[in-house]
Amino acid sequence: MDAYVIGNVAIDETLAVSAMPKPGASILGTEQSRDLGGKGANQAVVMARCGLRTHLVAGLGDDLRGNLVRQRLAAEPVIERLVSVTGRSTDFSIILTTPDGENAIVTTTDCAQNLGVAQAVAALEDAQPGDLAVLQGNLTDAVTHSVLEAARWRRMVTAFNPSPLRPFFGALWSLIDIAFLNEGEAAALTDATGQEAARKLLAAGVKMVVLTFGRDGAMLATEGGIIRVPAVICPVVDTTGAGDTFMATALASAALRGATLDRTAIEHASKASALTVSRPGTQSAFPTVEEFAAILDR
Repeated sequence: MDAYVIGNVAIDETLAVSAMPKPGASILGTEQSRDLGGKGANQAVVMARCGLRTHLVAGLGDDLRGNLVRQRLAAEPVIERLVSVTGRSTDFSIILTTPDGENAIVTTTDCAQNLGVAQAVAALEDAQPGDLAVLQGNLTDAVTHSVLEAARWRRMVTAFNPSPLRPFFGALWSLIDIAFLNEGEAAALTDATGQEAARKLLAAGVKMVVLTFGRDGAMLATEGGIIRVPAVICPVVDTTGAGDTFMATALASAALRGATLDRTAIEHASKASALTVSRPGTQSAFPTVEEFAAILDR
């Protein structure tokens, strides 16, 4: 089985601050890290480190940040299918992180928003039935719909993380097999929380819903019932990339075992995301290939 991650890639620049700024305030910060990031790249790197053959499709600018992205990806076991977006700057994020590990993120999506439909759909030409198509919220309405429809036509398994939130997400649910959401995203998209939010998404056509609750663990919901998995207790240094680690690890765990998403996959995801939040940075905080092998017992 292969995974095709169609999304974004960015450079994350993290600043440590004592507290989040109030409107109009000027505050001091300390540069903490400059790292490879972007939700698409994050998820692709995690799945590849887990041992799943993973393709990353993303738009990239022809600039210094773009060169840095290529250098960082070259060190990862990811099959890169980067699309040059002429005249656009490579996407980047400014991340503010506080001593308690919470963060606020401002992200540009110039390249992600200019990835074309034809380029994105063409990346699935070699995909086989049962392969994974993994998307997030950084692409345009047209690209997101087209990729999901193409994946359905190829009988792929579609997985979607609706982040950042977009108004067109409500029209996607019937095209999605597995949805991963945190509490805030679930509430914004369903006007409900917990089991009620999951029930609404299942009724809209999603086959499996994973809700994450931070320190309160996670929930896997299907028409067959609810599975709850507690969080792994750990020191929290930086929560950047934790959700991407969780989603990608869960998908890879199930795929590598030839299973559907299950309790074991969610437990593996909880262990991996606990390691991520215990370290600073984005992809540099993700578990290593060796750590993933231990987590997945491979």
